[in-house]
Amino acid sequence: MNSFHSVIPIREASQPFAARNAAREAADLASFGEEDSYRAGLVATELATNLVRHTALGGEVLVRTNARTPAGEVELIAIDRGPGMTDVDACFADGASSAGTLGLGLGAVSRLADEFDVHSEPGRGTVVLARLRAARQSRPPHVYHWSGISVPVSGETHCGDAWDVRCEGDRAVVMVVDGLGHGLHASTAATCAARIFGEQTYAGPGDMLQRIHAGIAHTRGAAATIVEIRPDDGAAVVAGVGNVCAVLSAFGGSRSGVSLPGILGHQIRQVREYSYTWDPATVVVLHSDGLTMRWSLDAYPGLRTRHPSVIAAVLYRDFSRGRDDVTVVVGRKS
Repeated sequence: MNSFHSVIPIREASQPFAARNAAREAADLASFGEEDSYRAGLVATELATNLVRHTALGGEVLVRTNARTPAGEVELIAIDRGPGMTDVDACFADGASSAGTLGLGLGAVSRLADEFDVHSEPGRGTVVLARLRAARQSRPPHVYHWSGISVPVSGETHCGDAWDVRCEGDRAVVMVVDGLGHGLHASTAATCAARIFGEQTYAGPGDMLQRIHAGIAHTRGAAATIVEIRPDDGAAVVAGVGNVCAVLSAFGGSRSGVSLPGILGHQIRQVREYSYTWDPATVVVLHSDGLTMRWSLDAYPGLRTRHPSVIAAVLYRDFSRGRDDVTVVVGRKS
């Protein structure tokens, strides 16, 4: 199961220190050495300071440890709704930061990071992604590139959503699960469902949902949707129960997967699989109901080609309801 993000609000000059501390704590969880931990804190400080200097409303930095990579990984995402950049390339020059920042510029931040991406639109704001790994190790190549944002509702220390991905050869299976309500009990239901998804064998998405239904009966229950990509068949197979949304987004149009009513672990009438056409240009998006459904990647020029974490962060920024846990998972062919 993938861990959820800590949210560090950035509104005034003292808060970049909180981002730095959160990044270094995440680095410790990822078993970073002192040099790599310092590097993570440096990147977090610069990203957060830029939010203070460049945007009147500030923004937020999301911090997550991914201990599932062989070397351990820290993910930092800076998000704002500010004026955006008219010339992103110019901001990569060293020393391009405003007075009072570290003066690194995005170019130096990108060199400190092991993965880096940015998306900015004038009038809409900016999202910057920096991933750092212990000993600067590279990730092994994958057929698919999956990533996600998962954030608990404000005031909660547990996230009631969870997500996970299984890649088996050319096939990929992804699930988003939303425990009923929020807080500890919702988290227990979601975590249990994700554990079953990660450990048990299955015949298809529908079969896996049946296994989850039987396995989380002792919890308050959950909604979940599973998408399996079958490239040899040119198909994406979707099965869902409850209000977790799956969208297959291609140039010029999107298709939403069918999810049937019910509560996994308590009451479901039926589980069905639905097959949709899939091709390598398709972007797959799954999200919990903490995100509205009124979004379209076509409304963001160039966004669908960005890193999946950046795509997820833009949707999180612009379409979160603000009153529930929110998870957005994005995948596409590498």
